[in-house]
Parts: sequence; C-alpha cells; structure tokens
Amino acid sequence: MSMQPGDDFTLQGVSVRSLPKVSLHDHLDGALRPGTILELADAAGVEVPASDAGALGAWFADRSDSGSLVEYLKTFDVTTSVMQTAEGLTRVAREFVEDLAADGVIYGEVRWAPEQHLAGGLSLDDAVEAVQAGIEEGEDSADADGRSIRVGQLITAMRHTDRSLEIAELAVRHREQGAVGFDIAGPEDGFAPSLHRKAFDYLASEFFPVTVHAGEAAGLDSIRSALIDGRALRLGYGVRLASDLDVVSRSGDEVLVKFGSLARWVRDREIPLELSPSSNLQTGAIEAWGEDLSDHPFDLLYQLGFSVTVNVDNRLMSNTSLTKELALLARAFEYDLEDLQTFQLNAAAGAFLTIEEREELIELIAEGFDV
Repeated sequence: MSMQPGDDFTLQGVSVRSLPKVSLHDHLDGALRPGTILELADAAGVEVPASDAGALGAWFADRSDSGSLVEYLKTFDVTTSVMQTAEGLTRVAREFVEDLAADGVIYGEVRWAPEQHLAGGLSLDDAVEAVQAGIEEGEDSADADGRSIRVGQLITAMRHTDRSLEIAELAVRHREQGAVGFDIAGPEDGFAPSLHRKAFDYLASEFFPVTVHAGEAAGLDSIRSALIDGRALRLGYGVRLASDLDVVSRSGDEVLVKFGSLARWVRDREIPLELSPSSNLQTGAIEAWGEDLSDHPFDLLYQLGFSVTVNVDNRLMSNTSLTKELALLARAFEYDLEDLQTFQLNAAAGAFLTIEEREELIELIAEGFDV
C-alpha cells in the first residue's frame, strides 16, 4: 500500500483523517518536518545528510528501516542536534501540535528527553518551558484554524544514563505546567527498568503517572520490570508480550490460546499497549512473528481483549501519520470503523488525564465516530 503521511483514507465512505483520534506514543525528536531541520541546521551551522527536504525525509526513512532498534536510534543524532535552543524547541513543539491537529488528533502526549537538549546552554527547566511554550502556541494555532487539540508532555529519561531521578523530579516540578507523565527511553536491551528504581519509587510517592518503553528490543523480563519496578500504567510498546501467549489451535476465525501469567495480568488489568505498527516493523520488534504488517501480533492481542492503542512512534523516521497507521491496519486485518473507534477509546481511557477529562474525551470520540 503506497500512502504518504499527508494522505487521507476512506473507510465505509468516511474520511479517517477527519475522525477524532488520540495519540499516546509520539516522540518530539522523531516528528520534525524535514524543511524545519534544514532551516534550523543552517542557522546553527550543523551539517545534515541532505540539502533538500525531500531527500532528507527519504534519508531518515531509509536509515530507520534497519530491523535494529540500535541503528534506528542513530537517526536521532541529526534531529536532536538542531533542538538545542529555546527557539528551536519552541518551533519544533509548535509544529508538532499543528501537524497532529491537521491529522485529526484531539488529544496527544508528546514524549521527549530534556537531558538531550542542553548542549546550547539551556537548563532542564528552560528546555521544558520552551517546549511548553511551543505546545501552547500550537494549540492556539490549531484553535484559530477551527481544530481543538490538547497536548501534554511526557518527560523522558534516557535509560542508559544515570539522570532518571533528576528527570523524575523535573517532571513532577512541572506537573502544573504541562507535564502529565514520565517515561524512560533509549536502548532497551541491557537497561532494565529496575536500574531506575529510585526514580520510579519517587514518582510513585508523588502519584505521578508512568509509561515505560518495554517489550520492543527486549522480552518478557523487561515488561515484568516495567510493571513491578516502574509501576507502569501503560506499556510502550509491549509487543513482545505476545510471546507469553501459546496458540494451541486455530480453526477458521477461532483461536485457542493459553495465557502466561504476565500476559493475563496485562490483559485482565486493561493495561494499555502503545503499539506502533510501522515502527515495530522497522526496529525488528516483531521479527519473531514475521516481516510484514500482516504478521504483527496486533490483531491477536486485539482479538484476545488486550487494550491495544495505535501510535506513530516517530512520524519522520517511519514517514507516517496516525491516519496512515490506521489505514495500514485496516487494510492488513480488514478492520472497520467500529474497530478504529475501539482503538481511540482505549487510548482515551489510558490517557494521563483526570477521569472527568477522560470521560469528556470518550464522549468526543463517540460523537465523532457517529457518522
């Protein structure tokens, strides 16, 4: 299926782009516009791999399609290099929100690691404030265009560094100024959530929500640690949780599955899985099941009652949008509008908002899908 991020997709006569959507797993440094990278790089004197936006976008997509999370992460050296000033962070955050709104997203959470944006002399608090300024500018810009959107920050610590407690304290410090949750990201294999137990203990003591990258480049032990050590309320992505499921038999559409204790816990507790189909293919997260989207355990998890959500992860690296991800899944698994609505309702229920705000979001989604 050939589809560009800006393309729309019609399902049952309805524009998918026009439907209200929720984005839970979307990285700020993975969502820059190629043209913006070129302009910021020129101003900062930073060398980039291509001299025009089209070629640069193609470079990111090509380098990211490596089948390795480690290689995939190397592309972020380019994007973070142009995000070292308050002006750069604010612009990138503003455009991030504008692009989400144009894609029909009404609530989003943007994750990013402030510790990676200090080379230009910013403090951690300066960086968070610059991103928040951009988010608010983007929300105002969307509102002026007749689109309503709200975006919260997921303050992220890098799992291979030793600043997680400091970053957790930063997140809590900004909880009344846009920070809605905490995450750890970066190379997963060899850097278990348990290494950051002090940070997670602190966050739990402050009743601050946590999502953890787990089950992408490492297996069940990583997911278990995210839940036990991290007290994660969501899993990003949790895709390898499918290895805790034993498919005993198949008969037509009927599948008999034996649950492992970890998979059953996640399913029964309705812990949301932040699945990102295109990214999961690019990083090799689903290599145990195959190399095509139709091999992704997304549908198995969905049919078994897991709280699956659909996300883009990194729009630039995967050359994608939330509309495109939904379109790819609809084509691969013959989903209809009811299925797509379920994914949005799951995401709304898992959002790091108050219960009143989640209920309002659920109502907006139900109204938007009532077509």
